[in-house]
Amino acid sequence: MKIRKWEYKDILRISQIETECFPLEPWSFKMLASSFESESFHGVLAEDGGEIIGYGGITVAAGTADIANVAVTEPYRHSGVGTAIISELTKTAASLGAEKVFLEVRVSNSIAMELYLKSGFKGAYARTRYYSDGEDCLVMVKEL
Repeated sequence: MKIRKWEYKDILRISQIETECFPLEPWSFKMLASSFESESFHGVLAEDGGEIIGYGGITVAAGTADIANVAVTEPYRHSGVGTAIISELTKTAASLGAEKVFLEVRVSNSIAMELYLKSGFKGAYARTRYYSDGEDCLVMVKEL
């Protein structure tokens, strides 16, 4: 497995994975492509044999960072890919001066919460009816 920065040519595959992993509210191809217009956004992906198997994105500004998305294709879940992506994102945040990293996760997504807890994140607070379907989210934070 190799971790590297997103390139514009990767956006089509990333958008396909996004739709597979987040069918309720996926980022569109246009939203993912527009991330290249922001100097504060940094995307990384994981490859296995040249195939994109996961990705993540983070926005870093004013001493804090927000993980926008992390996704891993079904066959590679529970194999360390998500942990590697989160590790790379937090390293990026630290190198750019962030002291805290935040993320939001659906309260029903226990698999993601387990990954985030294992990666050093802690629950900070909840946002009620945050998602368009009315589900709450948990905001998690990691001190760097």
